[in-house]
Amino acid sequence: MTQTAFANLLEPAQIGAWKLQTRTAMAPMTRCFADDTTGVIQPQVVDYYRRRAADGIGLIISEGIIVDPRGKGNPGVPLLINDEQVRTWRAVTDAVHEEGGTIIAQIWHTGRVAHPDLIGGQTPFGPSAVAAVGEVARLRKPYVQPQEMSTADIRDVVGQFAAAAKRAQEAGFDGVEIHGAHGYLIDQFNSDWSNKRTDAYGGDLKQRLTFLKEVSEAVLDVWGAERMQVRFSAFKIDNLEYMWADPEAAIATFAEVLRAVGVKIVHPSTLTFTQPLADGLTMHELMRKYWSDTIIGVGSLTPDQAEAALRAGTIDVAAIGRPLIANPDYLARLQAGEALVEYDPKTQLGVLV
Repeated sequence: MTQTAFANLLEPAQIGAWKLQTRTAMAPMTRCFADDTTGVIQPQVVDYYRRRAADGIGLIISEGIIVDPRGKGNPGVPLLINDEQVRTWRAVTDAVHEEGGTIIAQIWHTGRVAHPDLIGGQTPFGPSAVAAVGEVARLRKPYVQPQEMSTADIRDVVGQFAAAAKRAQEAGFDGVEIHGAHGYLIDQFNSDWSNKRTDAYGGDLKQRLTFLKEVSEAVLDVWGAERMQVRFSAFKIDNLEYMWADPEAAIATFAEVLRAVGVKIVHPSTLTFTQPLADGLTMHELMRKYWSDTIIGVGSLTPDQAEAALRAGTIDVAAIGRPLIANPDYLARLQAGEALVEYDPKTQLGVLV
C-alpha cells in the first residue's frame, strides 16, 4: 500500500483541543512497566512513548494509571498520586511533545478484580459484594469477594479520580481518558453482572451509570470537555463474551448520559471492530447513530478497516493496540508499503521496544 491508500488515516486532525499529527491513536494497553512498590515508571518508558510520537501517532493514550493503591489489579502498574510519580511521567510527556505528539493519561481503578496480595491485604472495593469469576491477571489467584462500597467510599473514589486528573496536568499530559470499560470499577457499577445495588447507584442501566456520571463530572471540572474522553465497553475482563441484552438500547443510554454530562469524546471498546451487534451494525456504527461528536474506534483494527471507517465517518480517530507494540514504526511501514511485524506475546509481552 502507498501513503495515498491511507489518506484519511495519515491526515492531521483537530480533535477537541488537540492538534493531532494523524488520525491514529495508541490504544491504552496495560504493560506493567512501573516499580511494583512505588508505582513509579521505569526510565525506559520515556523512549517507548517517544518512538510512537516520532512515528506520527496522533493521540497516545497511556497505559492505565491507577488513581488509588486499593485499585491496583496487576503487579507493576503505574500510579499518579505523588510528586515522584508526576516527575517521572513528566519526562514521558516532555519526550512526546518534543516529537510533536499528543499524550493523555488513562486513569483507572480496577475495583473488585484487584486482590488483597496487591493492595496491602485490604479487601478490594466493588459496587456489590459479588466476586468476579476467574483469576486475577498475572497474579493467577482467584478473585475474592469485594467489599460493597458505601456512599462515602464512592465519594472518596470520585475525589481520587479528580485528584489524579489534576496530577496529570502537573505531569504535562494533554488530557485524560476515564477508564469506564472492561469490567473494572466504573464498569462494575455500569453492569448488572456486578451491580446488585438498590440505592441511587443501582437499578436500570441509566441509573447504574450514576457513578460514571459523577466521575465524569469531577474530571470535566479539571480538564474541560475538549481534553477529556470516556472509554466504555460491553465485555468484561472476567467475561469476554458478555454482551448487553439490547446492545442498541445500551449504547443509546450511554450516549444520553454522557451527552447530558457534557462529554464530547468517547472511546467505545470492543474486541472485534467489525462484529455486528444489532441490525447488522457494529458497536461504533451504533454509537455514531446516537453520537455526533468525536468517536475513537478500536478493536483489532487493520489499516484497511481503519481507513474505511474514517472515510465513512463512523469514527474520527483509529486506535491501534498490539501492532504498535510490535511496530514502533507502524506508520512508517504503512507509508513505505512494508509488511507489519506480527505481535508475539511469547517474545513481546512485557518487553519495551
